[in-house]
Amino acid sequence: MRVTFIHADGEARTEAEAQPGDVLLDIAQAHLMPLEGTCEGQMACSTCHVIVARADFERLPPASEMEEDMLDLAAGARRTSRLACQIVLTEAMDGLTVHIPAESRNMQGAR
Repeated sequence: MRVTFIHADGEARTEAEAQPGDVLLDIAQAHLMPLEGTCEGQMACSTCHVIVARADFERLPPASEMEEDMLDLAAGARRTSRLACQIVLTEAMDGLTVHIPAESRNMQGAR
């Protein structure tokens, strides 16, 4: 299955191959997207915040209340914002497009 990441500049794109059951954050990090994932999927931060394309948002299961609470802390959050650590890819999500927010900063990648 394929996932498209639209970079923070809004223009560059990265196409990624994924398998059902993969976590979106893992795929993003494997393709060098600037998503920290500081809490390693424990929903204790919002450093893996992505904006899901409107056309794809309804294909995702609803966010949990805990995820919604963390999204309230995310810089640049929008109606279609999600935490990449909480999106487990399924075949129904093939072709998913997500935008990396302009506010994203991967401090782990900064040396």
